[in-house]
Amino acid sequence: QVQLVESGGGTVQPGGSRRLSCVISGISYISKCVGWFRQAPGKEREKVAVIDDDGSTSYADSVEGRFTISKDKTGNTLYLQMSELKPADTAMYYCAADLGSCLVYTATSVVPKVDADFAYWGQGTQVTVS
Repeated sequence: QVQLVESGGGTVQPGGSRRLSCVISGISYISKCVGWFRQAPGKEREKVAVIDDDGSTSYADSVEGRFTISKDKTGNTLYLQMSELKPADTAMYYCAADLGSCLVYTATSVVPKVDADFAYWGQGTQVTVS
């Protein structure tokens, strides 16, 4: 059974930092794309950052340079280091995983996976910047 369990959420002052963690079980030793998504009240869920099995990363423009996604050597614990936090970063943060690459290859293009492509999700951890 695949499980993703997030932790580290809480209330942070603007300009502060916070680190989120996500422990992934049930899909060890399998190539996978893992990442963080967030959803604020009244808004659609958005991709924050993803990291591929080879370590390549991708960030939303809104967090580029402020957030860093990483994973431990086993690939079973995912982190999101958030710095220079803003009230606009307030949201429920979700950890997600999907087997294979973070990219979708078609006959004519290569596009990044979107949230609908991710098969496994955690319950979320709330981050409030205030």
